[in-house]
Amino acid sequence: MIDIDVLLAWGATYKRYNPDDLIFEEGAHCRYYYQLVEGRLQWQNSNEKGKEFVHEIVEPGECFGEIPLFDDQPYAADAIAIKDSTVIRLSADIFKQLLKENPAIHFEFSKLLAERLRFKFMLLRTIACENPDSVVSTLLQYTKDTRHPACIQRRLIELTRQDIANMTGLRVETVIRSVIHLKEKGQLNIEHGRVYL
Repeated sequence: MIDIDVLLAWGATYKRYNPDDLIFEEGAHCRYYYQLVEGRLQWQNSNEKGKEFVHEIVEPGECFGEIPLFDDQPYAADAIAIKDSTVIRLSADIFKQLLKENPAIHFEFSKLLAERLRFKFMLLRTIACENPDSVVSTLLQYTKDTRHPACIQRRLIELTRQDIANMTGLRVETVIRSVIHLKEKGQLNIEHGRVYL
């Protein structure tokens, strides 16, 4: 999202996380701007029974946990490393100053927040229609379009069936059936258990 050299020039530091390490938790006060350098993590909520709802799977180069930087409220979800990960983080106060002094970065952030909000509206609308095939198709297309917009023909979707279930609230069995239906309709391909769109 933001050039690492810019973040380092403003005093950002690196931090390593192991799989299942908690980066921040729901309800905690926001102290940093976070950007993933390498690895993979997810932004999620869990209920009392341990069921997870994944809001976002974060890939290298993407920021996460940015909402409290703008509304000064606590985190609305947990951020957890899925595999060995390196994060660059910048103090929240310094981050806000960076935005004030760099309108182009601030504009890109506004655009990112709008894109994420638009996706949530689109996904909620699709979930409300109660058609699992549409829900899965919407998530896969969004993942392809936002993560790999330069894709010419087809692209491997780096989400497991469990990831899709956690991000949509569907059961894994329902996701598997929907993926098979979408394959039968010619909307995706499955090769060696991996989904291509």
